Amino acid sequence: MYREVIREIRMKQSFVYILKCIDETYYTGVTSHLEIRIGEHKMGKYKDSYTFKRRPVELVFYCEFTDINLAIEKEKQIKKWSKAKKEALISGNYNRLPNLEKRNFDNLFSIHSETYSEYSN
Repeated sequence: MYREVIREIRMKQSFVYILKCIDETYYTGVTSHLEIRIGEHKMGKYKDSYTFKRRPVELVFYCEFTDINLAIEKEKQIKKWSKAKKEALISGNYNRLPNLEKRNFDNLFSIHSETYSEYSN
């Protein structure tokens, strides 16, 4: 039973996402409820958050995971990247990602790197 619970937790869908802020900076986050979390950023739910004073924000990238631990690891990795490297990821220009091999990247992520109007309204 314990193994089934652990497996179910690991299989829950999680997302790493990047928002473009009004000041041209990027915010990277992780969530299990993408649509709700983007809405919270847009509404300014948390006054102490990075995005609160940088609204409006626009979802420019997200990727899906079935292992929350891997999602958190990738979020932390992306947060350390330069703006240029984040823009290469957003645009799908993987050859500009010197520390991340394209073949490994494609195997880890289900990539969605367009601007999504459904989350931008």
